[in-house]
Amino acid sequence: MKTSFHRSQTLGYKNGFAFSRLPTVGIGGERLYVNQLSQAELDELSNQRPTLTYGPAKRAPPSGFIPAHVAFDKKILKFDAYFQEDVPLSAEEHYRIRQVAIYYYLEDDSMSVIEPVVQNSGLPQGKLIRRHRVPKNDQGKHYHWKDLNRGMNITMYGRTYRIVDCDPFTQVFLESQGLELNPPEKMVFDPYTELRRMPVRKYITPSDFDQLKQFLTYDKQVLRFYATWDDTNSIFGENRPYVIHFYLADDTVEVREVYRQNDGRDPFPILIKRQRLPKTFADKKKTFPSCVLEISDQEVLEWFTAKDFAVGKTITLLGRTFFIYDCDEFTRNFYRDKFGITDFQPVEIKKKSLEEVPRVIPPYNGFGVLEDSLQNCFSLFPKPPRKDIIKMLENDHKVLRYQVALESPNPEDRKRRFILSYFLSNDMISIYEPPVRNSGITGGKYLGKTRVAKPGSTTENPTYYEPSDLTIGSTIEVFGHRFVITDADEYVLNYMESNAESFPAASKDGVQELDELIVQVQEELNLCKNLNKKNIQEAFLRCDKDGSGILDKAKFLALCDSLGVPTNIILLNKVRRKGCWLCCTRVHWRPLCPKEFTMW
Repeated sequence: MKTSFHRSQTLGYKNGFAFSRLPTVGIGGERLYVNQLSQAELDELSNQRPTLTYGPAKRAPPSGFIPAHVAFDKKILKFDAYFQEDVPLSAEEHYRIRQVAIYYYLEDDSMSVIEPVVQNSGLPQGKLIRRHRVPKNDQGKHYHWKDLNRGMNITMYGRTYRIVDCDPFTQVFLESQGLELNPPEKMVFDPYTELRRMPVRKYITPSDFDQLKQFLTYDKQVLRFYATWDDTNSIFGENRPYVIHFYLADDTVEVREVYRQNDGRDPFPILIKRQRLPKTFADKKKTFPSCVLEISDQEVLEWFTAKDFAVGKTITLLGRTFFIYDCDEFTRNFYRDKFGITDFQPVEIKKKSLEEVPRVIPPYNGFGVLEDSLQNCFSLFPKPPRKDIIKMLENDHKVLRYQVALESPNPEDRKRRFILSYFLSNDMISIYEPPVRNSGITGGKYLGKTRVAKPGSTTENPTYYEPSDLTIGSTIEVFGHRFVITDADEYVLNYMESNAESFPAASKDGVQELDELIVQVQEELNLCKNLNKKNIQEAFLRCDKDGSGILDKAKFLALCDSLGVPTNIILLNKVRRKGCWLCCTRVHWRPLCPKEFTMW
């Protein structure tokens, strides 16, 4: 019946090393019992040592010995104890009981004392004595587990602990060592700590109204009303919309503002935070500081409830009167089911038309430019007045310069000469006085660039000087000072020739005045009957060698004196000025020649 006739394997490997082993199965798989040894035989063989050259081998140590640090490893005796601590500086307690746990480690006879942490005790708790061998007396002895028992006092480092009980392991260990244990005692608790754990007694009679039922029934159910607050009677007041929320769970009220974009207000969402609002106050003295103290049930007879709100009704909340003009669909259903109200017609709110307040512009105080100062009356952040850009670009760097004299009752001021510059780009005027040596007057800038208004113009409709107003011989008034235009440069004359249509009135007036002067000159000449007009004409032509028809003033006066022609200096200056003006407006700039003078 045998099918397998191979021999069993006797060579094995362990941890990479080869070793031989006795076969346990014979040929054919039959078990061999001759090669198996009992446990006693194996132990005997392990203790037998061959006899060495230097004598028999040493005996092995007995197997029953175990060191103390191995036998008592992690074996700890625990004792429950307490100690009493005096509290001298307290009116509520005179002493304090502190509970501790005393641990005795059997492996090295060390001890430690740990106090359990009590919440809000205000004391440094935890490990009071670290783990070490605690000295018993001054003779160098230390505490042993034989010195510990229930119902005894133990002093460590000047503090006496009362041991009241131990854990079951400690009790079994001490009894196994033949130590008789005392009966356990009750743990003493701290009276002040127990007093604090007692709930505070409340002397409030519970209400018959079930607030919990109201909260569970109406939780998350809110009535919403749309209202307005009319504050137009006060200064800067307006009609502002609000949303009133009434929470059915606790009868609280909340008033929220309706924020709109670009309404000019800070986005404060809540006007009145969620709270119970009083409806009727109890009788109280006028000196009661209700604005400081919190309102309690003793000061209020009645609070606002859901029945106090209705569409079309005016309600006063904390001194502000709100008019309710509409509500949402949930509020309508609640009032229909709860109170049987069916009239929820929304009220149309008509906005009051704002009265237009006329803008009153204060009078001009003389500081700065009129248009620039006027911008302060239009905006809180004034902007510069708008300028004519096209005019500035076309007339950039174009300046009309005139020579002006100051009209003054002082003889010293009459001799002063000024240069008046008119800027065509912005219609501004500046006046400069050329310095004259030994005149006693400091020259320089007399008037900065500014627009000068004509006399008689108002701040509402100011009129400023224009180029057509600046003609030779005309008088202009600049901030109370009168100036007479006596001369102009060639650029002014060229400008007037090219823009003759802008000076029609000035040309007409100059011609009329010149005609009047001619009549006066003729009257002066008629007074002298001995004058020969032909000789006078020939004399003037002889002096005009280049034929330009121009003589300077000195030669002209000398020639008139030699011919006996009367020369009135005032009248001559008027004729010269008007003649120059007439020539510059018609043909070109030049003084009148004697021929033209005699003809006029």
